[in-house]
Amino acid sequence: MEWPVFDGSETPLSALIKLSRFYGSDPSFVLAGGGNTSVKEGDLLRVKASGRPLSEADEESFVALRRADLEGLLAQDLGGDAVGREERFKRALLSARQEPEKGQRPSVESVLHHLIPRRFVVHTHPTAVNMLTCSRVAEARVREWFGREVLWVPYVDPGFVLARTLAQALRRYAAETGRDCPPAILMQNHGLVVGGDTPEAVRAATDRIVSKILEKIGSASPAGAFGPVRVPDPSAARRLVEILGPALRGLLADDGDRLKIVSFDDSEAAVALAAGEKGAEAAAGGPLTPDQIVYCTSFPLWFDPPEGASPEELVERLREALKGHEARTRARPHVVLVRGLGLFAAGDTPAAADTVRKIYLDAIRVMAGAARLGGVHYLGPEQRGFIEQWEAEAYRRRVAAGTGPAGRAAGKVAFVTGAAQGVGLAIARDLAAQGAVVALGDINEEGVRKAAREIAERHGPGRALGLALNVADGTSVGEALHRVVRAWGGLDLFVSNAGVLRAGSVKTQPERDFRFVTDVNYTGYFLCVQKAAPILTLQHRARPDSWSDIIQINSKSGLQGSSRNAAYAGSKFGGIGLTQSFAMELVEDGIKVNAVCPGNFLDLPLWTDPENGLFVQYLRAGKVPGARTVEDVRRFYEAKVPMGRGCRIEDLMKAIYYLMEQKYETGQALPVTGGQVMLP
Repeated sequence: MEWPVFDGSETPLSALIKLSRFYGSDPSFVLAGGGNTSVKEGDLLRVKASGRPLSEADEESFVALRRADLEGLLAQDLGGDAVGREERFKRALLSARQEPEKGQRPSVESVLHHLIPRRFVVHTHPTAVNMLTCSRVAEARVREWFGREVLWVPYVDPGFVLARTLAQALRRYAAETGRDCPPAILMQNHGLVVGGDTPEAVRAATDRIVSKILEKIGSASPAGAFGPVRVPDPSAARRLVEILGPALRGLLADDGDRLKIVSFDDSEAAVALAAGEKGAEAAAGGPLTPDQIVYCTSFPLWFDPPEGASPEELVERLREALKGHEARTRARPHVVLVRGLGLFAAGDTPAAADTVRKIYLDAIRVMAGAARLGGVHYLGPEQRGFIEQWEAEAYRRRVAAGTGPAGRAAGKVAFVTGAAQGVGLAIARDLAAQGAVVALGDINEEGVRKAAREIAERHGPGRALGLALNVADGTSVGEALHRVVRAWGGLDLFVSNAGVLRAGSVKTQPERDFRFVTDVNYTGYFLCVQKAAPILTLQHRARPDSWSDIIQINSKSGLQGSSRNAAYAGSKFGGIGLTQSFAMELVEDGIKVNAVCPGNFLDLPLWTDPENGLFVQYLRAGKVPGARTVEDVRRFYEAKVPMGRGCRIEDLMKAIYYLMEQKYETGQALPVTGGQVMLP
């Protein structure tokens, strides 16, 4: 983001919003809902509300606090026990609000902002700064590099204790230097605080500090920081990802049937630690900052997969490793480091998993820089314990995470084939609207990526993925599913929707048309299930009470023959045979396999496209005796339906959700035909 224009016409709050968005949009300064900013307006302090991201700052992101109340708070004795002290501190901050009816909760660092005698205050956690503040030699280097330009504050618990510590440090600084405040404050294992009477003053001081640190550290790359790396060959690495991702979705899941989103990362930083000779030792040191504890838990799980182990053996080894980790740390990890491979980050949503991933990658970079400076300063047991139990940080995490999507597919990962347009796109859109994370696959790569972007724009970043896919090519199917496993760990629902139709008489239809329809509709369904089933099987092995679904979008033509449409009807009849056979085999793996057989969709492009829609095809093939126009064909098919209309997408979706939600049906072909086809 470019530095905003400040032309003097801004109100103090609008200037603060611009300043907040600038630093909040830079991941090298702020990640997730971290960091906080403020502006002083006479007797009021406007400070960021807890859990609100700086990158999206607006007027409602800031809480107005009475400064006199904050000053009085510093003189209070809030008691010695941490839990009680911080609860009383929270109540005091809430009582200082000028407009309590808005329901906002002030940042726990509000008193810190009040103490600094400058109009604007920006507190961030720059990667470069934390490389210094998280090193064992930080205090000596701060004095050597910055002298009295920067105030150094040793680590103390955030909130009330930090505010009182800073107040004492500022008094000493003023007495020793004759200046009321330094341009910047560096806090051990915590970050950077900069004050200035103008936004430009804040930026100048910030740039000066960060550039000096980067100049002294040299390379900011984590490569080589944890010793020589040793990685598996690409095929072995891919195999591990495809086993461990689905397994972790189940093993890390909370109570209930919702599995985790698990994102895999093998970027330079992840591999530097996971494959580094000293990576396990570095990871075991513990957390470096409060944010790392809040989002990633204090310790990652380090997993060393035995060579040559079967998928079943790897799942059980991973299960035992997690049990041991939870016994030692009393917490389920959000980060799993796999020796030689990279890291898996887990969350309830793609956004939550991505936050965990980004914060731990930042921690790796910080560790690497601190190691180069002379060693890493980790947070100790008491410091960790305070953050782990601190209600304020739990609140911030909850607010930043939001409530999550709701709906009949909430928390599900779905894959829909043939999703660039028509029925497939309509299915994908409805699943996303009902809370699912959706992968869209289609041979039309440009179209499917555009469709995924549209869904993500509507429902949130990371909620949709557009993938090039040829269902009649097993390699293509496998590659698309691998991408899904890397992004989300696995899937809960596979909708085999891709299908084609070439109408024509058995007497005259070209062989190539028959093969084309059979390859896509029949062989393609087989290949999709063959590639998806191992992923779903691993999830069930990891969590036996979780079940997944494969649903084929079949047709009424799979239930009764169709004159001059043998290729299509035959492929759909065959699809029901596959569905029943798959269901019998895969039930032991916790996979339900069913088909939906919709009637004619009379209001979708498949039917109405003027160039190659089915109405046009049927007219050309002479399927409707006496029909001279497309409207003649439409009326002919509507007259066949007792309900008097064609099947709509909402009719189809009710059937899909029914098949997902019911627990005692598999191998079924569910008609949705308006009574045109009735099962005996």
